[in-house]
Amino acid sequence: MSPILSVPPATLPLQHCPPSTLVPSLSHCSLLTDLYQLTMAACYCGEGLEQRPARFELFVRKLPPDFGYLVAMGLSQVLDYIQSFSFSSAQIAALQDTGIFGHAPDRFWTLLAQGRFTGDLWAVPEGTLIFANEPILRVDAPLWQAQLIETYLLNTINYQTLIATRAARIRDVAGADALLLEFGTRRAFSPQASLWAARAALAAGFDATSNVMAALELGETPSGTMAHALVMALTAMAGDEDQAFTAFHRYFPGAALLIDTYDTVAAADRLAQQVQTGAEIPAVRLDSGDLVSLSQAVVDRLPDTQVFASGDLDEYEVQRLRAAGAPITGYGLGTKLVTGTPVNGVYKLVDMDGVPVMKEAAAKITYPGCKQVFRTVDQGQFRGDRLGLMTDCPQPGEYPLLQPMVQAGERLYGPEPLATIAQRTQAQVALLPDPLRRITAPAPAPVVLSTALEALTQATRRSSAKNTAKNTAKNTAKNTV
Repeated sequence: MSPILSVPPATLPLQHCPPSTLVPSLSHCSLLTDLYQLTMAACYCGEGLEQRPARFELFVRKLPPDFGYLVAMGLSQVLDYIQSFSFSSAQIAALQDTGIFGHAPDRFWTLLAQGRFTGDLWAVPEGTLIFANEPILRVDAPLWQAQLIETYLLNTINYQTLIATRAARIRDVAGADALLLEFGTRRAFSPQASLWAARAALAAGFDATSNVMAALELGETPSGTMAHALVMALTAMAGDEDQAFTAFHRYFPGAALLIDTYDTVAAADRLAQQVQTGAEIPAVRLDSGDLVSLSQAVVDRLPDTQVFASGDLDEYEVQRLRAAGAPITGYGLGTKLVTGTPVNGVYKLVDMDGVPVMKEAAAKITYPGCKQVFRTVDQGQFRGDRLGLMTDCPQPGEYPLLQPMVQAGERLYGPEPLATIAQRTQAQVALLPDPLRRITAPAPAPVVLSTALEALTQATRRSSAKNTAKNTAKNTAKNTV
């Protein structure tokens, strides 16, 4: 077998193939994992370690460029997944048919067949601002369980945290009164990602999404305008762009009209004439061109009409438009909201059966032990965080961020309303001093380590060095003999 485990496609029987759509349901998601999670779990079983208590923490070592903070998001989907975590007989049969696990102990298969998540999970509530090296969540569970859920947790938290952070930055520069719509479905990296992107944007302060499925499943009303195709199609048949506008308003009165298909200013002139004869044009959308000059030209002609802008916008462009005085009241954001530099969250073992552990590889050092984040807010402003141990006591003015969410496998709370999460997000962003809120070259967050965590880190490093020296001496002696 190759050192990198792989399976020729022909070895997977047809009856075990997943649906061709590859859109997972929770009943299939236990297999939505990296192969090495399963091979490690099998190894743990063989070595008798699978039920030993382990503690993993999910955090980000370094924020994406120009990000002064992150908005934690995705916890609700993590909790849904944990509650549904199990392996069906068909899934187990599919794994067995791969041939990869031919040497795995029988105990491994029994564990999968009977297993459920029985551990604890602590996390910061969604919409909480976090910084580098601060745990977004912590899992305390039997080793095999804590290991197997890693991939799904990272996938869920990393992507939604990215979208929520971008959305919060956009809301911050656009202002509280701007209408913000999520338009990213066609640019998201998959159908599943489009649903999560819509949710994360709404939970971070956007007003609506154009994704119909996401909106309806979340109890929201989808929002959108029209595309150039409608204008071109009806113009081709009627020979008149105005007929397209009239037809659309016939069925969707009051909807925003897309007026930049041909000549934006000429379209605005004609619409102004219609307004003089009693027509109502509540809103128009601009999707191209110089949005500053075009929006001003439209408002000059249609002073009572709101201008909505779209077209590869992000927080930098929204800030530029506002600084230039563009009379734009709303923005549709898609491609640059749902893509971009990823949030590179990691999931690392910090304690194994009561023994603190840490990774010491260059540029990838982790802190050992069971941690808590203590935040200080004074006189309505964020003052800083202290990354400490769960055994640390809060200092005056501090409060802990990580809260229990799952205990002994049982979820403690139901899903929070998106409006509640959005309020938390915006309230926490508002607490940050301006240097941390900058969307270019933000100041580093004031995060310090507690005395106890520093001491544990040094002690763990010394212990690791002793073990390394012992192993080196043992190998030297063996080679000498």
